[in-house]
Amino acid sequence: MARKLRWTDVHDIAIELEERHPDVDNINLRFTDLHRWVVELPDFGDDPNRSNEKILEAIQAAWIEERG
Repeated sequence: MARKLRWTDVHDIAIELEERHPDVDNINLRFTDLHRWVVELPDFGDDPNRSNEKILEAIQAAWIEERG
């Protein structure tokens, strides 16, 4: 069984977000949407309440870089 994604797996999360939401404006997004999309990833297995603004900012930055 594959390892589940955790909040700290920002680059792996960014890759999956890009695959699932390629048309999203990932620069001007709401963190509430970003949080929901991460939690909805099939491979995500961390506690939804363990995220914070710093983690979401890191995920967003990795996603922007992934698309770049």
